[in-house]
Amino acid sequence: MTQRLLTHLRHVDLAVPDYERQLVFYSGVWGLTTVADDSGIAFLAAEGSPEQYVVRLRRADDKRLDLISFGAPTPQAVDTLAERLLLAGVQLITRPGTLTTPGGGYGFRFFDIDGRTVEISADVAVRQHRRVEECEAIPVRLSHVVVNSPDITETRQWYEKHLGFALSDAIASPHAGDLMNFMRISSQHHTLGIAAGPHASIHHVSFELRGLDEFLRGTGRLLRSGARMVWGPGRHLAGDNTFSYFFDPHGNTVEYTTEMEELDEDTWHPHQYSVTDPDVSDQWGTANAMNEPLAKEFHNDVDRGVFVAPPV
Repeated sequence: MTQRLLTHLRHVDLAVPDYERQLVFYSGVWGLTTVADDSGIAFLAAEGSPEQYVVRLRRADDKRLDLISFGAPTPQAVDTLAERLLLAGVQLITRPGTLTTPGGGYGFRFFDIDGRTVEISADVAVRQHRRVEECEAIPVRLSHVVVNSPDITETRQWYEKHLGFALSDAIASPHAGDLMNFMRISSQHHTLGIAAGPHASIHHVSFELRGLDEFLRGTGRLLRSGARMVWGPGRHLAGDNTFSYFFDPHGNTVEYTTEMEELDEDTWHPHQYSVTDPDVSDQWGTANAMNEPLAKEFHNDVDRGVFVAPPV
């Protein structure tokens, strides 16, 4: 069995100008729980997750991705990763130390190859969480995050080399080459996705629902709220997970999903899927067709946080 120094995705932190509107969306119709809200920073948890929070919102002049946070099994793993990154010439933002965010813990931050801020942490206190009940259409946990990169191959190789991610599957075009790489750090098919895009930005952030019924109920609630559905509902081939994508108030794409594939890592071999096969995008055939204009919807704005560390 593969031994890695990362275990899972903890949280995704966003900065936005219209903080109040963003907070109302995530703590209201999207179904997260506000656990702290003070001085323009809010921490939002998923009821079924032991993580202290899965989304952090910060009031800022510019819309940006503040950081992506991954968990490590021990403080020793945190130190090992920090040392490896330093020796490889990766720019650290902070050195390993005590964290002051909810739940505390031990961690550090650095820039990835595209300039995103990444945080690695261990020993974060477990939040008191609960079982999400039948018909309760709220996120159980944070599932995965997908980012846009102007050089998808270079970014994939960076995450493989420095953080131990492995390629699960890829989607390609006969003319444009790789369009999406699905990367894992566990038996979950993907925790990180890397999409080919014109600039560094968030492609989407995905949240796991309890099951198919809850997934559809949640999708319906978002539609009735007037939130714009970008794509869905449907079921991908890579990962075999369901999807309904919506825009948040600042144009970031967020996804409801469920039933992500669990792999046998010892026997798994990556597939190279072609975008020309409609089943690759949607096995059910229920979603609006994937085409070039729709793909551009996921490019998002140019990220103002590239190689600029968040202030908190």
